[in-house]
Amino acid sequence: FQRCVGMDAMNSLHSTTFEIDEKHGTDYHKRFLEFVKMMQKENFVIGGAMTDPKGDRSKGPSEQEDPDLFTRIVKTDENGVYVSGAKAHQTGCINSHWIILMPTIRLTEADKDWAIVGAIPADAKGVTYIYGRQSCDTRSMEEGDIDDGNAKFGGQEALIILDNVFIPWDKVFMNGEYEFASMLVERFTCYHRRSYVCKTGLGDVLIGAAATIADYNGVPKVSHIKDKIIEMTHLSETIFAAGIASSHQGQKMKSGVFLNDDMLAQVCKHNVTRFPYEISRLAQDIAGGLVVTLPSEKDFR
Repeated sequence: FQRCVGMDAMNSLHSTTFEIDEKHGTDYHKRFLEFVKMMQKENFVIGGAMTDPKGDRSKGPSEQEDPDLFTRIVKTDENGVYVSGAKAHQTGCINSHWIILMPTIRLTEADKDWAIVGAIPADAKGVTYIYGRQSCDTRSMEEGDIDDGNAKFGGQEALIILDNVFIPWDKVFMNGEYEFASMLVERFTCYHRRSYVCKTGLGDVLIGAAATIADYNGVPKVSHIKDKIIEMTHLSETIFAAGIASSHQGQKMKSGVFLNDDMLAQVCKHNVTRFPYEISRLAQDIAGGLVVTLPSEKDFR
């Protein structure tokens, strides 16, 4: 856990930096390839940080009352740039080695200071993480291990606060080329929405758990129980199918990487916003009240 966001950032930046260089004569693509070589050599995990707090959604970055609602350049010198702002809903950022900061929306010329892409170590000076909370997360702090979930490789989300964080020039991959922000966002989301195929792995675990509970309750052959497990499987595999189909329909970009099919990626994402909730509802139907009222391991003991 969790490499998908970094992979999506690297794929989308591979083609976008190539096309920025093609238009502006910059050397972002060469810098980027050197960065990728370092990431691969050291086997680093990358957090792709795209989502900003955004503030008033009807206004662009330059129109906000608080300019730090979108990540921006606050100072430039001969060594690099300094950025301030925040990145919200950052899954896996705390267990990443590096963070790639990217714009989150289409930008205009007035938003040039917000057109910044750069890589920073996760523990860079000026970075603060505010850890997200879950409704039952204190259970994992109690004795025992039943309630720990995926104790060694589990995920988390956080809000990242950036306060004058330095990015050296060799780690800057966009600097004011605002007209390419939408290209980067669209390509990143195309990759990332396809990568939601991972939810089918979670679906497999939940389906297996529901079937096990049906065995415990002595009802694995009851017709409505079998129907529910079949429906759970159908929904999970439909998510999987859209993601795999999106990859299969991919097209080669100018830089040499492939971009998966955009429409099928959006279908995969749309399925993920609907089907896992129905899968969970069916699991609760099969399991009954145990799902939400089961005592903790501490209380059992």
